[in-house]
Amino acid sequence: MLVELAVKNLAVVENLEVSFTAGMSTITGETGAGKSILLNSLNLALGQRADKSMVRSGSDKADISATFLLNNNSRVKDILLEQELEADDECILRRVITADGRSKAFINGVPMPLNIVRALGEGLVDMHGQNEHQLLLKPLEQLSLLDNFAESTVLVQEINVVVKEYKKLNLQVQEASNNQDLFLEKQELYQHQLDELENANLTIDELNSIEDEYKVSSNSKDLVVQVSNILNQLEGDVGLNPQLSSLSYELEKTQTIDAKLSSANEMLSNAQLQVQECVYELNGYLNNLNIDEEYLQNLELRISELHDLSRKHNCQIIELLSVKQDITDKLNKLSIGSESIEKLKEKLNKLDEKYQSLANKLTKIRTSKAKELSTKVSEVMQISGMPGSEFSIDICTKDSEVYLNGNESVEFLVRTNMGQEHKALKKVASGGELSRISLAISVVASNSEYTPTIIFDEVDVGISGAVAQVVGQKLKSLSDTYQVLCITHLAQVASFGDQHLKVIKSQGKNGASTTIENLSSVDRVQEVARILSGEKITDRSINAAAELIASSV
Repeated sequence: MLVELAVKNLAVVENLEVSFTAGMSTITGETGAGKSILLNSLNLALGQRADKSMVRSGSDKADISATFLLNNNSRVKDILLEQELEADDECILRRVITADGRSKAFINGVPMPLNIVRALGEGLVDMHGQNEHQLLLKPLEQLSLLDNFAESTVLVQEINVVVKEYKKLNLQVQEASNNQDLFLEKQELYQHQLDELENANLTIDELNSIEDEYKVSSNSKDLVVQVSNILNQLEGDVGLNPQLSSLSYELEKTQTIDAKLSSANEMLSNAQLQVQECVYELNGYLNNLNIDEEYLQNLELRISELHDLSRKHNCQIIELLSVKQDITDKLNKLSIGSESIEKLKEKLNKLDEKYQSLANKLTKIRTSKAKELSTKVSEVMQISGMPGSEFSIDICTKDSEVYLNGNESVEFLVRTNMGQEHKALKKVASGGELSRISLAISVVASNSEYTPTIIFDEVDVGISGAVAQVVGQKLKSLSDTYQVLCITHLAQVASFGDQHLKVIKSQGKNGASTTIENLSSVDRVQEVARILSGEKITDRSINAAAELIASSV
């Protein structure tokens, strides 16, 4: 609820602070006193577009602050949390307008874009005034009001959870289906590559040794010549091995003369043994060297095949088995992906069935409650100075798909006189009629969750007497659920207020100035008497005012 409005240097207001109470507050004052300044100030705090002409003459800026208690207003608290703002029980909206036309908006002291402020304001205040943008005219709010009246908001939330899940899943299915041809092409390519690798009969031992084996086989003749030449130099009559053997024999004899030669003798003997081992190794190598031309030809064909495969897959021969495993894994994933599409479609169908079941249930509730709401609103309109009028709700069923908030859109229709056609609420010509229609809807739907503060600007236009009394009673009834602020010219309406505020305009050395006074019980009687009799207040009008206030309690 709105608890305080502070205004500085806005139009005819120099410095104004107004506190509001729960229940119903009535606002009265002379014509031209500046009652609209209250609504203009509040609208600016709620994000309405500003103009530099609004700044009080001689001032550099206008400053407006509106303080609200949130209590259990989850709608507003959710917006605050989305903007990473504190969502305690108090919310302060501030607007600063400079004389050069610049404007800044703040929520709880943090600068915010106007669209965020406006979104927040729609959850705080519902304005019902002539030429004002009214929440009841919005189709989505009309649907929300019907659902609140029907107590089906939980069902709507359940439906919306299903819808969001459905849309997310449907997007996955569409993306997968759009890529199906690409999947098939990939699958065909991977399968062809895998078949080639499998037909190659690859083994890790072959891949590790074949290149070395080919290198040796292709150079086998040269190897025979070179190794044979080395053996001749080691084993010939004057070869290294016989020389070392002879030298070792001589040194061993010399060692018997001088034992200090034993170390050298041992080294020479070891050298001779190493050369002898080398000779054995080389002979064995020549005996095992394969110089078969047919084997070499087959080896050349095999390594050529493996090189072709390695070029195709841009890898080394030794890596072909790893490539084969990678392709196998990719094929398995594609196969799983194809199966997943079918599973996703099955899940999507189940979500659609769940949605249709919930949506059909909601349709029945809405259809039934729309008739009930229409009848009750029409009854209130009849006794609110609109004889022959009728309210109805047009429910339009959408195509058989999946929609947020269910399968219906609604539009509030009204007929203001007998014999006329029902028209959309937003097309009703008379501002006064629109205010009273909005009042009737709000009164009937007062058991629903709506904005905590409702403001009616001159809902008494065109009515008087008993009808005005009924309007006052309805506003008072509405204040049992909401905070109601009502700007009125009728004593019958003003007398129902729990709080009575009077707008006063005065002239000073700095020009005109508007203030708002919270009336005491005595002053309130005087103000109601003024409304009844005009500027000349009589004892009779005072008595009538006191009686009117007493009967309105």
